[in-house]
Amino acid sequence: MSNQEGDIGNMPRRLLTGVVVSDKSDKTVVVRVERFMVHRLYGKRIRRHEKYHAHDAENLYKVGDRVSILESPPISKRKKWVVVGSGV
Repeated sequence: MSNQEGDIGNMPRRLLTGVVVSDKSDKTVVVRVERFMVHRLYGKRIRRHEKYHAHDAENLYKVGDRVSILESPPISKRKKWVVVGSGV
């Protein structure tokens, strides 16, 4: 087996964009990511959201900032995302 076949380090990481809803914790922000889905029966677009705890090492981002977060190896029990920059 070559090094590339079973190498977990090369797996694609998800990149999401959302809005900071909480910055109360030290080095952590909570980011709300919205997505839209279409209802199976009625065809109407429905807004869904999830909240992610993301690592913000320098405490740069405040509530209301739009940021991009990148999936990473677990940092703590709930933090598996890292803020990579302000989203556009």
